[in-house]
Amino acid sequence: MHCKLQRRESLKESDPEVFDLIQRETSRQEYGLEMIPSENFVSEAVLEAMGSVLTNKYAEGQPRRRYYGGCEVVDEVEDLAKARAKSLFGAEFANVQPHSGAAANQAVFEALLNPGDTVMGMRLDMGGHLTHGSPVNFSGKYYNVVAYGVRESDHLIDETEVRDLALKHRPKFIICGATAYSRHIDFAMFRRVADEVGAVAVADIAHYAGLVAAGVYPSPVPHCQIITSTAHKTLRGPRSGFILAQEGYARAINKAVFPGLQGGPHMHTIAAKAVAFKEAMQPAFKTYATAIIENARALSAGLISHGFNIVSGGTDSHVMLVDMRAAEINGKEAEAVFDRIGITCNKNTIPFDPQPPLVGSGVRLGTPALTTRGMGTSEMTTIARLMKDAVQSRGDDAKLRSLREEVRELSRRFPLYDYRLI
Repeated sequence: MHCKLQRRESLKESDPEVFDLIQRETSRQEYGLEMIPSENFVSEAVLEAMGSVLTNKYAEGQPRRRYYGGCEVVDEVEDLAKARAKSLFGAEFANVQPHSGAAANQAVFEALLNPGDTVMGMRLDMGGHLTHGSPVNFSGKYYNVVAYGVRESDHLIDETEVRDLALKHRPKFIICGATAYSRHIDFAMFRRVADEVGAVAVADIAHYAGLVAAGVYPSPVPHCQIITSTAHKTLRGPRSGFILAQEGYARAINKAVFPGLQGGPHMHTIAAKAVAFKEAMQPAFKTYATAIIENARALSAGLISHGFNIVSGGTDSHVMLVDMRAAEINGKEAEAVFDRIGITCNKNTIPFDPQPPLVGSGVRLGTPALTTRGMGTSEMTTIARLMKDAVQSRGDDAKLRSLREEVRELSRRFPLYDYRLI
């Protein structure tokens, strides 16, 4: 009986069903506008690393302390990724094994807390993340979570509220960072408050990591003892996570990741992270990150000019939250309308939202993926107009088809990949 693979079959030959699905998704990405702020398009080099033979290797443990043989090469891969992460962000320690940002956050909980301990995090319905204490998540189920939000007057984080809650509840750590907060986060303020109550300051920069790396958004590294992140979003790497920290937390974090939460790290993904970290060190990446923010501000201004309300009045980053109530449409309906013309976004609650989470009064928009394609501020003005027209024409099928063709034509001007190479 011969079990060896006799020849290299293409995916199209060996599994036409999966091949067809990938082709359909390729077409969706190529001929639409990806405006979910947590999504981006990786380079062909990152794709190549992700699809490499490194996926074949099991490597539980840390470099040179593995539970498997044959790890000499992947040890070098992981060391390289860690060294680049530390250099890119100016950190003392890095763990690049977490499979996702959620796993990175869970590892920090595991490293610092016992079940039932008190932590502080931002409310999910006001811009925070599921893993910052939502009651449906591990962070809310197993820990005592005290949540802070934003002021109703301007939708900004209120230092007085954060400090008052910390003084009253004395959390073990305070996590700052957000998924739908467009303004600068004052990491120094969170460290001041944490120090006052003897807590650890943790920053989740999953959304802002690329902007931080490029120096166009404040860095938490000088202020927070531990930083978690994803490698995708503004950093434009593979879908995965990593942790940065002061050296004193290294042992606890390493143990929390493995054996605390994960088994073997995904070495092909770690290699892709190393590639993305190197790309983010290049001068062109700062130009890219600067353009992300310029585009976000142009898109925000364009939407405001068409009568949309932007939560907090604008953006300092890649993301914005659009209150759709002035257009007499909720977030769920708006997401569906935009999807019909080829604009992908996600419904989202706004602060103090009267709608439930699965409906929401807003949509969350971002510019990282559009900027990767090479679009600039003039295209953002066009997109704001397309979104206005879509909302105003939501009952007009012919008009929506016409807008869909406009989106296709705009997308064709900014192709994604040389598909002969992927």
